[in-house]
This record gives sequence, C-alpha cells and structure tokens, in this order.
Amino acid sequence: MTYPKITLDGASVAITGGGAGIGRAVAKLFASKGARVAIGDLNKAAAEETAEMIGGTAHHLDVADRDSFASFIAAAEKAHGPLHVLVNNAGLMPNGGFLELSDATDRLQIDVNLGGVLNGLKLALPGMAERGFGHVVNVASLAGKFPVKGLAVYNATKFAVVGLTAATRLEFADAGVSLTAVLPSAVDTALASGLDMRPIPKVQPEDVARAVVDSVRNRRAEIAVPGYVGALAAAAGITPEPVLNRIRRLVRDDRALHSDRPERTAYRANLEAQQGSRR
Repeated sequence: MTYPKITLDGASVAITGGGAGIGRAVAKLFASKGARVAIGDLNKAAAEETAEMIGGTAHHLDVADRDSFASFIAAAEKAHGPLHVLVNNAGLMPNGGFLELSDATDRLQIDVNLGGVLNGLKLALPGMAERGFGHVVNVASLAGKFPVKGLAVYNATKFAVVGLTAATRLEFADAGVSLTAVLPSAVDTALASGLDMRPIPKVQPEDVARAVVDSVRNRRAEIAVPGYVGALAAAAGITPEPVLNRIRRLVRDDRALHSDRPERTAYRANLEAQQGSRR
C-alpha cells in the first residue's frame, strides 16, 4: 500500500504522555526534524518542560477523558495546523499478581492504555480521512504479543492495542491514513522502574523514538524495538507449551509478580495519586 508522503519539516504532530520518558524522546526527535509539536500530559508542568526544550506547545491531557482529549486535539491544531501525525504514547504499568491488584488499578490500566488510544483514534481519524492523509502511531509493547506473569491486565490492554491498530489500519488504508503499532521491550523509564525483566532486553527511550519517527517514512504495520524481539515473540507463539514453560522457569519469568525496590514503590505511589485525582 502506498500512502501520501508526509514531510516532517513543518508537519503538525501531537504526542500523548509527552512530558517524560518515551514521549519526551519522541517529541525531541520530531522537533529536530522540523515538526511543530504539541505535547499532552497529565502532568502539565512536565509537558511545559518538554515544550520549552523543543519549542513546542504544552497542554494538560487526561487521555482517559474524551473531552480532555478533544480539547488537546483542538488546541494542537489551532497552534500547529491540521494533524499530520498523532502518537498515542501515554500509558502505565502496575505490576503484581492478578488477584492482588485492585479493581480500581485494573480499570485505570484499561482506561488509559486502551481507552486513551480509542479516544485518540476516534478524535483524530475523521479529520485525517477527510483530508486524505495522516499517520497514527500507537505505542504498544512486546507485552502485546508475549504474556508475562504479574502483568496480566497490562498484557490484556497491550494485546488489545495491537489488534486495534491492525484492524483500523485495514479500514483506513483506502483513505490514505496509516497506522503503526510500535512494540518496545522493557524501556528504561519510570514505567519499568524497579522491575527486573531479564531476559527481556531493556532499551532506551531514544531507541523507541527512532522507531516512531521512522514509521512516518516506512509506514510499517508493526515495529518491534529492538527488532529481533518481534521474531522471538512470534517463535514463542508456535513453541509447544510444555517446552515454553520449561524455558520460562529457567529464566525466572515471575520477576514482575513482586518488586519491593524503592523505584517501584515510588511508581505505585504515583499511580495511586493519579487514581485519586480522577475520582
């Protein structure tokens, strides 16, 4: 499929969760290519810090709230023109046994990791389709292909995002609009802080940013970061379960079930604060 070319110099780009981590790295790389970048984040101060770094605009954004997301898109387009690219990056990853995590924590993951992507697509795709061009990047995860103990609901949301991206890509191809799912392994950000995810490789936010920005040119359906983990996840899918389970035990695949490291405690406290702010 050939899509209309998007030139990054002067392109209007909106990024969710752009205040830190992957989102900040993506914003910096797009800006370095000449794009005009709108940064949305639940933490407005963090968004402002990123915006000051790159000369973009900062906006408060709760991706789980449709009205908040609509306001973000409207403000981004007012500042930078009709969207060329939307990056659905905002997400969170509480860890723990399936029966140990609260219903509120489960719901927060679903609302942010999946609901946020749904909101972004529902709001951005109509305008892109009407104009006949546009590109959406959904930052999913290797966890959208490979289940991990201690991340059951996170797995569920990311599996859903991978499937959602693939299906909407098919629907909007004839309208000239492309969608890409980027699937990082563990990333060295607050989201994975305090978790020992070995043997899953840990990558830097800048590695993911390159995949996101490159997708505007190559328009690939899925991009794993690093590239080889996509093949490993596919191989795991066809490996007999008894064999795969033996491998899992050998590599101690239960590390995400429990972590009492200070970094993880701080991350969980931040999530609890987010839950309180949304009540």
